[in-house]
Amino acid sequence: MNITVVGTGYVGLVSGVCYAELGNRVVCVDKDAHKIMQLERGEIPIYEPGLKELADANVRRGRLSYTSDLHEAMRLSELVIIAVGTPPLPSGEADMRYIESVAAEIGEALGHYQLIVIKSTVPVGTNEAVRGLIAARTRQPFEMASVPEFLREGSAVQDTLHPDRIVIGADSSRAAHTLQELHRPLTDQLIVTDIRSAEMIKYASNAFLATKISFINEIANICEKVGADVTEVAGGMGLDRRIGAAFLRAGIGYGGSCFPKDTKALIQIAGNVAYDFKLLKSVVEVNHMQRFGVIDKLLRALGHLQGRRVAIWGLAFKPETDDVRDAPAIEIIERLLELGATPVVHDPIAMPNFRRIAADPRIVWCEQPLDAVRGADALCLLTEWSQYLRQDLREVERAMARPILIDGRNAYSAEQLAGAHFAYYPVGRPAMNNEDIALHELI
Repeated sequence: MNITVVGTGYVGLVSGVCYAELGNRVVCVDKDAHKIMQLERGEIPIYEPGLKELADANVRRGRLSYTSDLHEAMRLSELVIIAVGTPPLPSGEADMRYIESVAAEIGEALGHYQLIVIKSTVPVGTNEAVRGLIAARTRQPFEMASVPEFLREGSAVQDTLHPDRIVIGADSSRAAHTLQELHRPLTDQLIVTDIRSAEMIKYASNAFLATKISFINEIANICEKVGADVTEVAGGMGLDRRIGAAFLRAGIGYGGSCFPKDTKALIQIAGNVAYDFKLLKSVVEVNHMQRFGVIDKLLRALGHLQGRRVAIWGLAFKPETDDVRDAPAIEIIERLLELGATPVVHDPIAMPNFRRIAADPRIVWCEQPLDAVRGADALCLLTEWSQYLRQDLREVERAMARPILIDGRNAYSAEQLAGAHFAYYPVGRPAMNNEDIALHELI
């Protein structure tokens, strides 16, 4: 099948590369000529494990190419996939400018029947609006369909090639059949529904997962007060097949480009039809407040933060990605600066992206994890990169001025902490050292 993919961000580039891996001829299109030149040189503009190797292999096989010319890309295509960004507006609504711009250009470029598929996360009713924009600019026959993406940054290639399910929203058997044939090599779980339901499935799925995260974080906060261990609680809950173990890991909350954007967008979608989505509003509020638990623990351990040197391990919102959009580290570091602390930061991948949004000269940037902890009054683990978990914590302790470890991801086990003498503060689990030691002997 000849496929044009419009947009070379996470969704578009990963989807295009994986469709090529299935044997299709794929042209990835982006208006950003600099990004296209990067891709043509074999430079992948995002960090995603396995993506470069797969892209290079399919370019060599002649199945994958890049261009900024949408008209030329569509000339031989049977299928056009829209995968441009829908970033949030201040209101929480999705910004539809890029979708609308692409739709207009597709309408002008259509020269024969094509199936137009929206893979971007879009509000319910977007396919109908795009249909109108295209129809106003062409007399050529075309159809619309929705195939929402469910990939996770850091495992996007695996999620695309081995999905739990493929959701297909289509209004005709012809469109549904085409998309079933395209995706059949990936999974037998092909769900065909109407377009509006497909658009809603994406938002509903992400909102539910975000709800599980905020729920277990609320449970973790209660566990800290009553002396229970949230890891044990979550383990017991997850064995119930009605609940499941996924997304029941307590920590400092979700971030990234999907959950924050999609939860706020769904609240706005509900508001547009006069429905007050109280539950999801609470999910968003809980998630925002959860990240500041790190600050509370630092204050409990140190008394005050003025002049304190606080090491930060991890800036990306999750491991295996350089994405810092809505990462908890952003607001945590801002609050540290407000309280007079000096953040000393390290991340194996995400520091260049973080510098673009946090250029405060008071932030100290380190190239190695141990450089960040030397002379530090406390260490905060905000992203559970594997290299942090491999560090010898006894060596870390020796390098620090005060052995205080705030584990924002519950990443360290008792076995890993054995031999070191940290005042250890996890999330929803008992602190492993007496708080009086941290407060009185270390200050």
